[in-house]
Amino acid sequence: MDAEGDGESKALFAQVQFHIVKTENLPPDHAAALAKRLEQNGAREIPRSSEDTIPLEEVTHIISTTIDFPDYDAANNALKSVVKPDWVDASITKGRLANPRQYSPDPRLFFSGLIVCCADIPSGDADAIIGGVLAMGGLYSSSVSKMVTHIVALSMDSDKCQTALSRDLKCKIVLPHWFDDCLKLGKRIDEGPYCLPDPEILRPAPEDRIAEARAVDLMGATSPKPSRLQTPSSSPAENRRKLSVFKNKKIMLSNDLELGSRLLETLEDLIVSGGGSVTGSVHRADIFICLYRESLDYRIASRAGKDVGNLAWLYHLITHNKWTSPMRRLLHYPIARHGLPGFNRFRISLSNYNGEARVYLENLAKAAGGEFTKTMKEDNTHLITAHMVSEKCDAAKEWNIHIVNHLWLEESYAKWQIQTISNSRYTHFPTRTNLGEVVGQTPIDKQAVERVFFPQGSDVDYSTEAKHAPEPMSTRDQNLLSSRPITTPNPSSSTLNRSRDVPLRSSQSGGPTPKASKENRRHTEGAFRTPAASRFVGEGKENETPSTTGSRSAKEKAVAKLHNLAPDIALFEKERKRVGGVTHGRDRRSSEEKGLDGNRKRSVSNEDDTDTGADEEARVAKRAKKVKGLAPPTMRLALSGYKRWVGAKKKESEERSRLRELGILVVSDYASCTHLASPRLLRTQKFICALAHAPVVLSTNFVDDCLSENKALDPGDYPLEDIEGEQRMSFKLSDALARAKENKGKLLKGYSIYCTESVHGGFDTYKSIVEVNGGKCLLYRARAGTGSMRAGLDEDSDASESSQVDSVYLISGTTVEESKLWPKFRQMVENIGKKPVVAATNWMLDLALSQEIKWKDIYALSEKDIGTDPPKA
Repeated sequence: MDAEGDGESKALFAQVQFHIVKTENLPPDHAAALAKRLEQNGAREIPRSSEDTIPLEEVTHIISTTIDFPDYDAANNALKSVVKPDWVDASITKGRLANPRQYSPDPRLFFSGLIVCCADIPSGDADAIIGGVLAMGGLYSSSVSKMVTHIVALSMDSDKCQTALSRDLKCKIVLPHWFDDCLKLGKRIDEGPYCLPDPEILRPAPEDRIAEARAVDLMGATSPKPSRLQTPSSSPAENRRKLSVFKNKKIMLSNDLELGSRLLETLEDLIVSGGGSVTGSVHRADIFICLYRESLDYRIASRAGKDVGNLAWLYHLITHNKWTSPMRRLLHYPIARHGLPGFNRFRISLSNYNGEARVYLENLAKAAGGEFTKTMKEDNTHLITAHMVSEKCDAAKEWNIHIVNHLWLEESYAKWQIQTISNSRYTHFPTRTNLGEVVGQTPIDKQAVERVFFPQGSDVDYSTEAKHAPEPMSTRDQNLLSSRPITTPNPSSSTLNRSRDVPLRSSQSGGPTPKASKENRRHTEGAFRTPAASRFVGEGKENETPSTTGSRSAKEKAVAKLHNLAPDIALFEKERKRVGGVTHGRDRRSSEEKGLDGNRKRSVSNEDDTDTGADEEARVAKRAKKVKGLAPPTMRLALSGYKRWVGAKKKESEERSRLRELGILVVSDYASCTHLASPRLLRTQKFICALAHAPVVLSTNFVDDCLSENKALDPGDYPLEDIEGEQRMSFKLSDALARAKENKGKLLKGYSIYCTESVHGGFDTYKSIVEVNGGKCLLYRARAGTGSMRAGLDEDSDASESSQVDSVYLISGTTVEESKLWPKFRQMVENIGKKPVVAATNWMLDLALSQEIKWKDIYALSEKDIGTDPPKA
């Protein structure tokens, strides 16, 4: 019997191939004991490969006390289980493999490791607490045992509390208020003030002074541009010998760091002595260090998935000699030169934060583009405070200054979007808690930064360039060849124009970078081979070269620049030949370009939407100077599928002007239109999006008759009637418009909808349809794990609405490439406790057209649909 039981025990981890990440909290001796226990129960340890990386193709489980190790993102993308050491003990105790999610070291699952038992609280409150604990990585136990870490009770009189006391169990008995405050903040705060039998939050004087809190782990992360290199107390020689964090790593230092020669030499020596090397080519680098998020090399490194950090992060690695992600701390990642758009109008003051937390928040406010003031006056816009007990808080109430906690500042910066203070998370202050204890726990939102600063889909092919990158030079010279900053306007233009029909593509508007020619790549990768020229020749001094090599390089740059300007020169010559010349012919060119942009707009179906999309309002404002007494428009008309002006720019311009004089302004923005004209029911982006605003829908005969009779006719005589189209699309237009008025653009409120990148019609099209109906649409590439999806869903400011929707949808086509994403999507959604639904594009189009959420089995996609035409409703 014993032998048989021993065989069953050994089979427990028979399918487990593990790797242990050694950290300060998991030292080598503890890791060795843990590995021995696993191997005794049938598991197999996988060591690091020769490249000093975790062989993810072999590993099934990674055991770590933190997610802060270099291979975490890759492991997450590969859907490998990353668990804490407690997972091993829990599995052995249960006799089966425990749920990895309940033992995840991901800090976003802030109840991970908790086992909660409810005592004498109402059933409704108990259900809410249990749901919150399970959603945030914890476990629930119906009975009191030695595994329970927290008992939720209103008093010590309950049987479960007395049982815990009699058995002397190592668990905490807390009020349910603690869970409520943790869930509101999205952070785990100290449970001390909530512990029975004498909880501090129930004492009669909550206005008493609250103890100061020390922010954990902010050392070296309080400024994006540190003034000096902090080192441990041991000697420099000893530090260099022990430094191993740069082993087998190639580091590139950008010119925008503006390092002095002495500091530069020191950093190079530390990197080289630690087993790393310094390179001048971003394509060969594993780590890129820069100050600003603006250079071409920054974008190339970021898109290639390299580690990109600033000087503070590099100093942190040197000081602590252990790996940490540059995105873990906000000020370890490069900053934006001009700050967060719109943040410059804020004047911010701090209260109740001290020490490193205060310095960190000051620098974070400045990095976001705001103005920080040490003293608070009436012209301040925001007071950031750790609790409400202070004179500044009292004054802010009198002066009507916004009072928020630091989470508002951190998450605005992390998500690169100003968060609304109407979100209760940012105005919640637990009674006896100093929120300084959770400062610095917010990481950079990688998806938000990618969307604004280095969006995918760029023409820069870094994988191809890497093959042709020049051979590395000497270690000392390589560092001198860094990225050339590119001056760009405010990067927020991509987000400010989110509602446009045609997404921005110009690199000067923060969009993807144009593909660089081979000639330009060579200069970017380090064409200057002479150290003296690189180190001492100032900017703008390219002509003062000490050798013929430098002269030849300058000529090549001039030729490349002239080559890049060739299209502009040709366009100038073309405009110069026009009637009126370059200056007075400008209007015609602008009109043509606007017309071309409009014709590039995508349609959801094959039916053409030939609306030119020209910005008529700007033209009207200009014409109003010539035509005095032009009355305000009585109708703002959007056109969809109107073919009268196709290929007739001059006729279009004249007739638009005539319509404007009749009080009819033709607009391209469906959000501002009062009327929509179309020849029939269409499934174009403009038609579908406009329906959400419940406009008056007319036949395009209205426009034709107005022009032919040269007067504004009654739009009531021209309703759009398309019985055949209504039968084909299975909805009635009048009913859809009535429902749109009731929905008020909130049909999809609370819905989280993902789209594949190659979905028919394009992601931007479905994003505009979902958002105009109040939903949230995200691009799905299967590159993020459960935590990233949870973070993406939690971005919605109205979390309560989102929690009421049980399903998460993926809009997809039926190509083989898209179908490969379905299993990962389903698994990730199930891991966060939701129901995954893979839907055909027709579901979203029919839903938006009918303004009614309805589901048919034909909308669902399964493996049998792969390679077939999209299912028709």
